[in-house]
Amino acid sequence: MYSKLRKFFFIFTLNFSFFLLLMVGIQNSAEKRKVNFIVKETISLPIGFIMGVGFISGSITASILTLKSNKQD
Repeated sequence: MYSKLRKFFFIFTLNFSFFLLLMVGIQNSAEKRKVNFIVKETISLPIGFIMGVGFISGSITASILTLKSNKQD
């Protein structure tokens, strides 16, 4: 139990630091695009932000799935 909590805290801290680095690095981004969903589209967002958020959300999802599927702890 303690091990899973420790891993979760590490995952949260790592991904939060990625997000902070993304916010700092995106400040001077000039090229913007819209993301088209099925019904609506988003406001114009920098391409680096869209890709960075995709990377971070994938990292969080994979980490949570790894925590749940790891039955050895």
